[in-house]
Amino acid sequence: MTIRKMLLASAAIACAAMPVSAFADTSAKKIALSNNYAGNSWRQAMLTSWGKVTSEAVKAGVVAAADPFTTAENQATEQAAQIQNMILQGYDAIVLNAASPTALNGAVKEACDAGITVVSFDGIVTEPCAWRIAVNFKEMGRSEVEYLSKKLPAGGNLLEIRGLAGVFVDDEISAGIHDGVKQFPQFKIVGSVHGDWAQDVAQKAVAGILPSLPDIVGVVTQGGDGYGAAQAIAATDRKMPTIIMGNREDELKWWKEQKDAKGYETMSVSIAPGVSTLAFWVAQQILDGKQVKKDLVVPFLRIDQDNLETNLANTQAGGVANVEYTQADAIKVIESAK
Repeated sequence: MTIRKMLLASAAIACAAMPVSAFADTSAKKIALSNNYAGNSWRQAMLTSWGKVTSEAVKAGVVAAADPFTTAENQATEQAAQIQNMILQGYDAIVLNAASPTALNGAVKEACDAGITVVSFDGIVTEPCAWRIAVNFKEMGRSEVEYLSKKLPAGGNLLEIRGLAGVFVDDEISAGIHDGVKQFPQFKIVGSVHGDWAQDVAQKAVAGILPSLPDIVGVVTQGGDGYGAAQAIAATDRKMPTIIMGNREDELKWWKEQKDAKGYETMSVSIAPGVSTLAFWVAQQILDGKQVKKDLVVPFLRIDQDNLETNLANTQAGGVANVEYTQADAIKVIESAK
């Protein structure tokens, strides 16, 4: 079934809960994506998913436009100016992956006061007028340590690789990891570096800190950094620890190679980049008059030893394991939150 047919089928399903004129109600509406960063494979996959799904929605007449914009630098001031430009350009909704949970609140409030719907996702904002779509990032981080507690019950030293400094997602995952260490005190974090969710940055950061670290049994991560960590450690005479992966194709490929050669075991977890498409459909539903709770939670995408091969086969080279959402999916998420 084509995406166009899926959209039309989704609309038919939705008719029981909303006006028959659902498409017509938003066919003249314009939605913009405000993105603060595109410097890793997750963000590239997120933008690709946005373009794929929204272009079909525009062709089907669901909305008039769904334009993506990414700032040149990961700076809240630059993104705030971008949002203000979107207000002037007359967008009806802004879907936002924010550089900061609080620094953009003024610009977001300006958009709301101008009658614009603002839906934040992944990097969410705290401004009450905005909607928020996120996974439980703290639980994601905590679950990494829980996994290690089962695989390595004796515990040991851990290296933490964080994401982009100052970003909500980084803070939340790190807090969850530290909560996990409190829950499983046989583990101790002996070093922490920022990998910016990019394997090349992570590789350099890990290589820089390794000489100062004692033996480590595990590496807890945030996504996009597992392969870089593995490369840095492989260049030393250290035993390869259990590295938690982040659903990137290079990580999954390396894991598969090590699994086949040595029986290497780990797990991989991240938010699916396609959450941008869920945010798009939620914005469309709000514009169409749907009552939507301000906070929506979606599950994180976890890959384990027994489904590694299936997920790797379905992940594009250089990409990220992904889930893209339909209008019907968004309606289910909205209804389930009530």
